[in-house]
Amino acid sequence: MSHMMTTAVNTMNQLQKQFDLISHNISNSQTTGFKTQNASFAELMVQSINNQSSEEKEIGRVTPFEIRQGVGARLTKLPINLAQGSLKTTDRPLDIAFTSPKQFLKVSDDDALRFTRNGALYLMPLDNQQGLQLVTQDGNPILDENNNRITLPNEISNIQINDHGQLTAEGLANPIQLGVIEVKKPQLLEQKGDSLLGLPDDPNVEAEEIYTDLTTGAGLRGNIEMQQQTLENSNVDIGVELSNMTMVQRALQFQSRSISISDQMLGIINNIR
Repeated sequence: MSHMMTTAVNTMNQLQKQFDLISHNISNSQTTGFKTQNASFAELMVQSINNQSSEEKEIGRVTPFEIRQGVGARLTKLPINLAQGSLKTTDRPLDIAFTSPKQFLKVSDDDALRFTRNGALYLMPLDNQQGLQLVTQDGNPILDENNNRITLPNEISNIQINDHGQLTAEGLANPIQLGVIEVKKPQLLEQKGDSLLGLPDDPNVEAEEIYTDLTTGAGLRGNIEMQQQTLENSNVDIGVELSNMTMVQRALQFQSRSISISDQMLGIINNIR
């Protein structure tokens, strides 16, 4: 296989991943609290070829003297865009929306800690029917500030969630503090579902580097900003995503054409022999 074909194939594989990412963004444009991901590329290994015996032959040249020959590009980062989505009023007591772009609810996903901005909450009966559990619309349990699942008595009414994430209701003995974090390094978070984010699998990354728990004990509950009876739309810009998809399609066509031309050139060379 020629060097041109190798470069094109490597780049096409990475462009396909970007295309899949854009498709994922578009398919979740109506998912409450969804955050888009963007793709960043970097060159793969590059070989520098010194084609000049003396730099005096290239006086006034701005670019490097060597010829740089690479083998394609690869995806290096998939940063999450935490821009605030638009808000919509629902008049439903268990709907909440953050008005600070870096704050997330803590939820449990098969006992793994996850984060979400999808504030469409529901009450689900416990297995023993001895109470209710606060969950997301996908059934993931909501956690309190101590990472415990939130359970409520069967007979409650008039649920109120204030601007700082405190849940009260008639029939509830003590207020419940919803588990909320504030993200410091969103580029380290990973998509774990349609609207779920999680910590990376890298054991060298500490949770404290990525987010801060907004707990009562730390005196940070006052930093929480949310609204009841409101939901946040996704921050997907369909126009931008479709434009990016068109550019990726053209890049794929270009790389595909490169492979075809390279194959034709090899055929000509073989016929000459």
